[in-house]
Amino acid sequence: MQKKLTGVAFAALNFWATLAGAAFCLPVGWAIDRFGARVVLSAVLLALGAAVVALSGVAPGGKELAPWGTEGGALPVPLHLFALVLLTRGLGQSALSVVSLALVGKAAGNKPGAVIGAYSFLVAVGFMAAFGAVKRAFESGGAHWRDVWAAMGWALVAFGALALVFVRNPTPAAGEPNAHRADERGDTLLAALRTPAFWVFALGTSFYGMVAAGTSLFNQSLLAERGFERSVFLTVTTVAPLIGLAANLCAGWLATKVRLNAVLAGALALQAAALACFPFVESRAQVYGYAAAMGVSGGALTVAFFAVWRQAFGPAHLGSIQGAAQLLTVLASAAGPLVLAAGHRAAGSYAPVVQQLAIAAALLAAVAWFVPVPNSAPTERE
Repeated sequence: MQKKLTGVAFAALNFWATLAGAAFCLPVGWAIDRFGARVVLSAVLLALGAAVVALSGVAPGGKELAPWGTEGGALPVPLHLFALVLLTRGLGQSALSVVSLALVGKAAGNKPGAVIGAYSFLVAVGFMAAFGAVKRAFESGGAHWRDVWAAMGWALVAFGALALVFVRNPTPAAGEPNAHRADERGDTLLAALRTPAFWVFALGTSFYGMVAAGTSLFNQSLLAERGFERSVFLTVTTVAPLIGLAANLCAGWLATKVRLNAVLAGALALQAAALACFPFVESRAQVYGYAAAMGVSGGALTVAFFAVWRQAFGPAHLGSIQGAAQLLTVLASAAGPLVLAAGHRAAGSYAPVVQQLAIAAALLAAVAWFVPVPNSAPTERE
């Protein structure tokens, strides 16, 4: 009789597929700079759609990869299942993120703040709409998961075809900083890697993603440890994204008035304050205040991360630079749940690890405030 994968086994499979899929970021970034965002976007969408359709029809059996730990012992994972999950993570979470960032970064021109803020807002709305549609299909329509996945796959294929027809590669505006400096320091990936700004923005955003991934997965357990019922968890998960949406737009405007390292430092400082206070929350109002602070922090940090690469390093090798930065964020997000789980297991409570994360966020905020960012003057004043 064919065994079924348990939740633990699939979680392990997903974790390793996510880590391996992060490797897609670098070659996709290079391809964007070499062939243009239009061709790469279409290719990624078509390939991702095909992988999702194939995953919707995956069958048990076949060559097995390796034993994965489960509650009932070691269970081999089918090689074709791992390969398809790897493709969805590599092409979706990694490659598609890099393409979308590069496309909007190249199109934003030398005033990226407001454009990036609007882009972040629309991306968040799109995620919320997609999750809502899937939830409705499962709960109201009685759809099987294979049908939902197949529909999403074919939709991605359609979008890939449309992208090839309608998307155009952005071109640098005349007189724009870095528009014609492809050989100068600051435009290449290697030059960017030599600057403190690259590492501060990439690691700061990766740290936030790590914390967000861990706290999102264990949010109900975190709140239960503080004595709150499930209804509070549901309210927080509903309200926090809406606050993040407003923060995207406000941070986009703010990025036109202040330097991006100040936006990053403020977002990390707010996250540090929220994490430091969380182990002491006792009322619903305090919980909602924590959720609001985390939402604002995430919205502001997202805008800073999306906007800084073009503004600091120019459009010539933007795909490669953003690909390297996205690689770090994917790895950190995959590690987030493990950090929270390990901290809880070691101390028997989430409070110590949350406070340690607060200290790390504060230190990153201090570094971000002082880090020099190339071409980082407020964009409206250029």
